[in-house]
Amino acid sequence: MQLAQQIQHAAGLIASARGVVAMTGAGISTPSGIPDFRSPDSGLWDQADPLEVASIFAFRHNPQRFYNWVRPLALSLLEARPNPAHYALAALEQEGKLKAIITQNIDNLHSKASSKTVYELHGHLRTVTCTRCFAVEDSAAAFAKFMRDGQVPRHTCGGVLKPNVILFGEPLPIRELVLAQEAIKEADLLLIAGSSLEVAPASDLPQLALENKAKLIIINYQPTYLDARAAVVIRADVAEALPRIVELVKV
Repeated sequence: MQLAQQIQHAAGLIASARGVVAMTGAGISTPSGIPDFRSPDSGLWDQADPLEVASIFAFRHNPQRFYNWVRPLALSLLEARPNPAHYALAALEQEGKLKAIITQNIDNLHSKASSKTVYELHGHLRTVTCTRCFAVEDSAAAFAKFMRDGQVPRHTCGGVLKPNVILFGEPLPIRELVLAQEAIKEADLLLIAGSSLEVAPASDLPQLALENKAKLIIINYQPTYLDARAAVVIRADVAEALPRIVELVKV
């Protein structure tokens, strides 16, 4: 099936669905200039061992090493703007078709694109928590200082400030996970955009959709373990394919 036919087919499935849920990964944000983690030769894990820099154990024992690693990524995240794929999902929500977005991303780009119902399974960078007194505060001042001096951000009590993102070895936020599961159970179509489906437990959510007889649309450059069970698989730039699909749905 040619790309145009795949896009037409995907649009038809969305148009006829009663409730659509989207699940997004790093691939939806790479067109916004945010590097992903697993793409061959360009992913962040080609440059560092995640257990050595981005696990909760590593953070507790050497927060400076974590912050040194995350500094260029944090700059990309703070400067990034939504791309056409983010805006396409926001438009689909405004049309009443898209009920929720479940994202593995921490970049806040779905909210910046005006999407309202977004479940952030891996946390976000909007706030930080003190590892000593557990105070939670807006991250803007802490990150601004960190970008200037490169030193580990600290709370007024002296404790290290940890971004409210999920590191390796930490559980997913239970509220977000439960809401994501409930949304999937109610959907008859799951749209997977820019996710390799390699990170559990988020990667298990499409199985829940299939168990509830929902159809899958997968838009991703790399193969996923569920390609054979999807109604449509599109190997294309999500920032190009998704807006085309949504435009057809809106016609």
